[in-house]
Amino acid sequence: MVDAAKSGEPACNAPSNGDRYGLREGEVAVELPAGFDASLYFIGRIRTPWQRREDCPKNGRESDAVCTVELDPRWAAGLKGLETASHVLLLYWMDKARRDLVVQAPRHYAELRGTFALRSPVRPNPIAVAVARLVRIEGTTLSVIGVDCLDNTPLLDIKPYFASTDSEPDAAVGWHAGRKR
Repeated sequence: MVDAAKSGEPACNAPSNGDRYGLREGEVAVELPAGFDASLYFIGRIRTPWQRREDCPKNGRESDAVCTVELDPRWAAGLKGLETASHVLLLYWMDKARRDLVVQAPRHYAELRGTFALRSPVRPNPIAVAVARLVRIEGTTLSVIGVDCLDNTPLLDIKPYFASTDSEPDAAVGWHAGRKR
C-alpha cells in the first residue's frame, strides 16, 4: 500500500490509469491486480452536460438536468414495458475514475473514509448506480433526471425501480448522520 502522507513518492501523484488528480493528504492507494476476473458489455452511453469531474453534481439528486441514455440499438427490444416505469435504476461505468484507492479524503467531508464506506466513483470497479426519473423513451433514447456522471459515460444496465423492493426506509449510515463538515 502507498500512504500519500508518508511516502512522498511522485509516482503516487501521477497514477498509470491517467487520473490527473493524484492523492489527497492521508489517502491510501494499493497496487491493482495484474488481470481482470470478468468481462462485460457496455449497452449504451449516458449523455450529460458535464465535461469535467468538478462540474458533476455530487449525486444525481442535486441536479434537475434532463440527460439522455443512448441505448445500443441491438438492445431495443429490452425496453419493452419500461415506458410504464416512473423511475429506473441505471448502472454505469465511471471510466475516468482511478481504481486504486482504499482510503479516500472526499472534498466534502472532514475525515478520511474507506472506499467501501463511500459512494465515490473512485473504487476498484467504478460501478455507479442512480435512481433516475424516466421522463420519456423515444426509440432507443431515454430522457432521465437524476444522474451524476460525465458526458459519454458507458452504460452497464437499466432496471425498473421498484419502491417496494429497492427502498429500505430504515437504512442508515452512522458516520454520515454525524459527519463534520
